[in-house]
Amino acid sequence: MKILEITNVDFALRHFLLPVMRELRARGHEVVGACADGPMLADVRSEGFRVVALPMARSFSPRAQSRALWSLIRLIRRERPDVVHAHMPISGLLARVAARLCGVRVVVYTCHGFLFNQPGPASRRGLALVLEWLVGKLTTLYLTVSHEEAADARRLWIHRGAQAIGNGRDPARFRPDPAARARIRAELGVPDDRIVVIAVSRLVRHKGYPELLEAMTEVPRAELWVVGERLASDHGEPMAPYLERAQARLGDRLRLLGYRRDIPDLLAAADIFTLPSLFEGLPMSIIEAMLTGLPVVATDIRGPREQIVPAETGFLVPPRSIVPLARALARLVGDGPLRRTMGSAGRLRAETLFDERVVIGRTVDLIEAAAERRA
Repeated sequence: MKILEITNVDFALRHFLLPVMRELRARGHEVVGACADGPMLADVRSEGFRVVALPMARSFSPRAQSRALWSLIRLIRRERPDVVHAHMPISGLLARVAARLCGVRVVVYTCHGFLFNQPGPASRRGLALVLEWLVGKLTTLYLTVSHEEAADARRLWIHRGAQAIGNGRDPARFRPDPAARARIRAELGVPDDRIVVIAVSRLVRHKGYPELLEAMTEVPRAELWVVGERLASDHGEPMAPYLERAQARLGDRLRLLGYRRDIPDLLAAADIFTLPSLFEGLPMSIIEAMLTGLPVVATDIRGPREQIVPAETGFLVPPRSIVPLARALARLVGDGPLRRTMGSAGRLRAETLFDERVVIGRTVDLIEAAAERRA
């Protein structure tokens, strides 16, 4: 079969779609990727995949989305895929419409989070729900990364057959690594006995950075590593002013490490992982941290509450909260045995539920089965 994998930006294709593309190719299928152009596509192309750059836009601009839709139609007409596999809310909507207009018989969608479940104006959330309901009717196979959103899709009649397939990472790549810990800490000049809290995500408001930076002022015995950058396509309030103010207050207890390719090593060098987001799908970063043996402090929202067992593998705190977040971090900072116990339990849970090989294998099985039924 020929499968067209479509998403919004190069970051998503590189970090979320590439494992699926590898497995599809390993099973003998022809795979083509499509998304907005960006530097991370070089990694994907270096593995021999063909990736088509399209004018995808992460906005509700009618003009921009019309351009993206027409580009998708032209691409699908030219490539004549057997399966279109779409991802992310806006690009997923456009790809499914384009696929049906072009007569593609198997249209697969993986939902990484619903826009109508995200904070924002009621009008925008209502529009997102209506659009999801309409394009759900065009979808052959409807997958979600979280169980709660699969239940939402069925309950709201978006797609009666929606099913959760989860997310996964490689336990051999993300694991406790004493050598990496020693090397990274030596490079950064961090003593082995200093407690490090690490956050790995894009630098956007909904990842909870204002609350995290404020909470760290109440956790004086630890330092914070912030790993990530803001994408050119990211919207909303910039985090730079918050980071600058926090740097003045926290001093050398805040390290802004930017975008890094050595995430497994950085996680191995840290002691606690945190992700105080306002909304998520099923965060890959939490899976990576759990596999590395780190206790996790995250918000009690869709996604993280499917991953974390409170008081067993970490703590869940209310979103937009500072005091509960600071208390949870401080408790872990002050209790080494608790960190180790929670970290070990988290790795075991992640190996059981979030092994990339199992998750990707199940995803490809479902795509192949859907194509066989339509054939």
